[in-house]
Amino acid sequence: MEAATVATKEHCQYCFDVLISHLKNQQPPSPPFTSTQSFPLFVTWTKYSSKASQLRGCIGNFAPLPLTVGLHDYALTSALNDPRFPPIRLREVPQLSCSISLLTDFEPATDYLDWDVGVHGIWIEFRDESGKKRTATYLPEIAQEQGWGKAQAVDHLLRKGGFETHITEEVRRALRVTRYRSQKAHLSYDDYVAMRE
Repeated sequence: MEAATVATKEHCQYCFDVLISHLKNQQPPSPPFTSTQSFPLFVTWTKYSSKASQLRGCIGNFAPLPLTVGLHDYALTSALNDPRFPPIRLREVPQLSCSISLLTDFEPATDYLDWDVGVHGIWIEFRDESGKKRTATYLPEIAQEQGWGKAQAVDHLLRKGGFETHITEEVRRALRVTRYRSQKAHLSYDDYVAMRE
């Protein structure tokens, strides 16, 4: 079933509000939207310079959360607690853009190839070499942005999830794969400032 609410720039605006308020030790303003719907979601921060763009944080949750709660919590978690990066500082904020992804249409895939690049995100569940259960995901745009085919994306996802030994066809076929779609919105800091004015 297609979700009624689409991701909007107002959702990204709220993420900026939350992050800036936190970094200034202030209370964030009220959300600029009134949706009571719940979604699994991801918040992504990217830093832009004259030379390149750099991922600064991307964390989300597969448990549906009310939008005000989920965006608030993951705006901060992805900005401050992504273990791959140092926490975002206030001086970086003018170079940031925010993207939010509302995840919808979850369905089990029949195998590791039962999804479409650029259409579906995939979430894999597997057991590592020691038998420990692990999971990993790529949002729908990742494989396409990287130029990966399906098998290549799955192999990269296994590595992301902590699988360290040789990846065989048997390993791929043992994966439990869930595919999903994403509604996405993006907002640069300059556009955020214009919206706040």
